[in-house]
Amino acid sequence: MPTADELIDARTTDELASVMTAAGAAPATAIRDSGPLLEGLPFSLRVTAVKEAVLNDLPDGYPAFAAVIRAALNQSGFTGWMTFPVNAAVAERALACDVFEPGLDLLAALTPRLTGEMAVRPFLHHDLHRALRPVLEWTRHPDHHVRRLASEGTRPRLPWAPRLTALVADPTPALPVLHALYRDTSQYVRRSVANHLNDISHDHPDTAVATAARWLADPAPTTPALVRHGLRTLVKAGHPDALALLDHDPDASVQVSGPDVRTPEVHVGEHLVFGYEITNTGSRRTRLVIDYVIHHRKANGTLTPKVFKLTTRDLDPGECWSAVRRHSFRELSTRRYHPGVHHVQLQINGQLHGSAAFTLRVPADAALAGPGMRSDLRKGAAR
Repeated sequence: MPTADELIDARTTDELASVMTAAGAAPATAIRDSGPLLEGLPFSLRVTAVKEAVLNDLPDGYPAFAAVIRAALNQSGFTGWMTFPVNAAVAERALACDVFEPGLDLLAALTPRLTGEMAVRPFLHHDLHRALRPVLEWTRHPDHHVRRLASEGTRPRLPWAPRLTALVADPTPALPVLHALYRDTSQYVRRSVANHLNDISHDHPDTAVATAARWLADPAPTTPALVRHGLRTLVKAGHPDALALLDHDPDASVQVSGPDVRTPEVHVGEHLVFGYEITNTGSRRTRLVIDYVIHHRKANGTLTPKVFKLTTRDLDPGECWSAVRRHSFRELSTRRYHPGVHHVQLQINGQLHGSAAFTLRVPADAALAGPGMRSDLRKGAAR
């Protein structure tokens, strides 16, 4: 995972200052001077500092401000992470000047250089229905980056971004965007649609299932895979309608042996190893979603479950499937481990089976950090 220094640093601001100077913002002093001030700052504060410098160096009036940005887009060097604070500056200046649709149009022009999904959200917070009109037009844009922006920018629970509370409460205003994109030719776009559907499933599972059913009734060849990814959280949670839609019978007749823990004591940095065996005892071929649940011990001694994917298998009557799983307990920035007895269970088509204990050993001086930067943002850096 890249560090803040690897994304936006003094070299980035020097390059951005040169681009903006050539685009008509001479001499771009504030942008260049912001570089040395970034040392030691987290990514979000770096973005804010450079955004403020951009607003300081560029003209106050929106038409002249936008003209500089569009001139910068004529330069091949204006790309990657230097555009991220520029996106934020566009949103702030456009809303301050009450220039709504042109501001969104400029973000659409910028997003092929690096996704503008974060900068779209202030417009949606300001006036949801007004913002959704041009966003819906993006779904017909020839550039797949812009089409993805329509879906990703309107995600209710976009990671590492403020939630769109209006769409968390009622996701239906943004559904026309998803309906327009679920059969998109770009996997990049379809992945965003699936993630948006998964966001909806957290708060409105019935809406998510009904939306998926609508798409499966009029599918592209890629639609079943999109729906599986979009309903993944509901499948892990054993939601019966989601399982049924994907042809996973929650009441499938199976005989389960395991989990059989092979490593009763696990140290952080090692693997839990367990085996399992599943037999279809029914009279017809059955599709099984096989997951497992680790019940992690918390600091207060209680256990909290987390579901992990194993496999999906079609078993004929009498057929048996067995395997061994290795689950890593490597140090993660997103999880703090606590010592003591943990448990592992199998979950088949949403139903829990078996339970086995193991002991996790954690070094006394272990201090695992909190969550890192959202990895989705990295994909734009390689464009």
